[in-house]
Amino acid sequence: MKRLTIAASIVALMWIIFGISRISPETINSYGILPRTQEGLWGIVCAPFLHRDYEHITANTIPVFVLTLVLLFFYENLAFRVWTLSTLMGGFLIWLFARGESYHIGASGVIFSLLGFILASGVVRKSFKSLLVAIPIFLIYGGVMWGIFPNSPDVSWEAHLFGLISGVALAYFFRNVPSDGFYRRTNRDDAEYY
Repeated sequence: MKRLTIAASIVALMWIIFGISRISPETINSYGILPRTQEGLWGIVCAPFLHRDYEHITANTIPVFVLTLVLLFFYENLAFRVWTLSTLMGGFLIWLFARGESYHIGASGVIFSLLGFILASGVVRKSFKSLLVAIPIFLIYGGVMWGIFPNSPDVSWEAHLFGLISGVALAYFFRNVPSDGFYRRTNRDDAEYY
């Protein structure tokens, strides 16, 4: 229940901020990432919670909820670190390398990072269980991988690309860190037998 509450709370926060942004969309969305500017640095933290319009936030709601829930359920010990570092790493790479003529907003960078983390963990952990988690996620969301290529001037493909890179890097970095959700280890000497 706790995991469900956390995932739902993140989505609720996105929608609350979206509702507030409808009052003054230009003002609040200016807290997005404006690459290589001092004001754009705030966007590294804020951008995942800002969305352009109803279609944008709707497209991000289910993937944020599902991938966060998967992360919390199967990688519980790492979930907070992965979510936070996905936001910071992906956001910084966007700030550093993305097109500079507009603000980059939306949760898709974090979505691609979580996707990259879950998929890459299935490989780098060398664990059958991690692979079993990665396969259905790939089958459900693998098609969005085309989003890392430029296909529309209105879409931040850079957020997708740098999010994916961040997630894969995090999976590699945390590959040997056990996760409470999946890799509970017990000391056999202390275990009770019935």
